[in-house]
Order: sequence, then structure tokens, then C-alpha cells
Amino acid sequence: MEKLTEVSKALTIAGSDSGGGAGIQADLKTFQEFGVYGMSVLTAVTAQNTTGVQGIFPVPIEGLEAQLESIGADLTPDAVKTGMLFSSEYIERTAYMIKKFQWKNVVVDPVMIAKGGATLLGEDALQAMKAYMLPLAKIVTPNIPEAEALTGIKIDCSEAREEAARVLYEAGADHVVVKGGHFGNGEYVSDLVFNGIEMIELIEKRIQTKNTHGTGCTFSAALAAELASGKKIENAIVHAKKYIQTAIEHGIDVGSGHGPVNHFAYRRVAHEQY
Repeated sequence: MEKLTEVSKALTIAGSDSGGGAGIQADLKTFQEFGVYGMSVLTAVTAQNTTGVQGIFPVPIEGLEAQLESIGADLTPDAVKTGMLFSSEYIERTAYMIKKFQWKNVVVDPVMIAKGGATLLGEDALQAMKAYMLPLAKIVTPNIPEAEALTGIKIDCSEAREEAARVLYEAGADHVVVKGGHFGNGEYVSDLVFNGIEMIELIEKRIQTKNTHGTGCTFSAALAAELASGKKIENAIVHAKKYIQTAIEHGIDVGSGHGPVNHFAYRRVAHEQY
């Protein structure tokens, strides 16, 4: 007789990366590593490799909505992670569907693909992100440039980073992680966590490598996987941080540019240690 296994489920709503290092591809690899059943809703197709992004092709808005309806009608995710949402229309539609199906444990990774230092998201999309997505967020995970764009604060010191975290919290996010990879060039890197009460720094040794493609996607996907499995938010953040740190340290040697992190390293390293 067939034996069915209950499993936690996580949904990623994001763009694809043809090079496999970021986007939905990175998310699904991460879900797999955490033992979580991964589902996906595609917002855009990108032509992308380790040297950069050569093209972005959004799915029709009707296609986005149809995918979300399909998931909502049959597969209730235990956590949802959003990545590249492309435009204000996509952001508003995604937020509407999340509320419609009452999905919980929403991890908002406010992806802003830059070209020549400028964000692809226009001002209307930034405003939509703040107005529609942040109030739904169990946790939001911007890097420094993304936090600056969302808050209008120039983050050039620790006090400014804390102020930005407060602004994002006041915009509706339950928890904020301002990632520190772009903050300074010292021996150590710190992520700032704010839960509305206290500021907590997670400090790790900076890894000198060019294999950092997909770090943000992978970290937020790890958070979603942990939340889907019922972990407390504080433990989920710490575990996701350890996972991405190991993935960066054991990067994969593919391509001629910024190679991907190693989504398979964490369990293998743990297995070797024990």
C-alpha cells in the first residue's frame, strides 16, 4: 500500500535565472536542502549568467495571477518568499493574492536588479513595495542599497542602518534584517536584525570570494524554508545565516564572472563533521 509522507511546503514568487545561481532556481535548491516541498510562481524570465543579466522578460500579468490561483486552489504553502516582482502592477497583484488566500510566514526579499547603479524598479514600484508588501511581511531582508531605496536614508554608518531598520519596521514588517555585505570592507560583516524592540547584530567573518551570485535569494529562501517547518523566527534567522555563510565559503567554480554560492554545501559539511 502506498505510504504518503507529510511535508512542509514553501512557495517562491520570483523571476528565473537561466544561469541557475539566483531567482527561483536558487530558491528551489534551497528548499530541497531544507527538506521542504518547493513550489514556484514565475514573475519574469531572465537571460542571465555569471557575467550579468542580458535580458528580462516579464510573464503576462494574467499568467502571474493564474499561477497564484492554481497554488491557492490546491496547495496551501506554509511559508511564502517573494523575490523580483518586476513592477508596481505585479507587486499589487501579488499582495492581493497573498491576502486573498491568507498565506502566512511571508518573507519579502525586495529584489532590485541594478544596471549601472540605477534600480530597475521605478518610484511607483518602490512605493507599491512599501504600501502593499511590507505590511504582509513576517520578515523583510533588504541589502544596503535596497534599504536605502526603500527608506530614502543614506546608510553610511551604524546609526543610519538602525534608522532604516526602524522605518521598514514602521512600514509594517514584523521583523527586519538589513544585510551587511555592502556595509564597509572590514574583516567582519554584520547583519542587523530588528524585531521592534531590540537591535541585534549577527557578525560573521567576511569571506573573500567573487562567488556571491544568489546570496540574497538563497538567504531569504532559507528563511522561508525554516518558517515553513515551524521554526521560531529568531532561530530561523540564525540557521539561515549559517546556511548562506557555508554556501558562500564553498562556492561553485562555474562561469567566468561572479559564480554562484553552493546550495549543497551545508548538509555535506555537517555530514563530514559528524
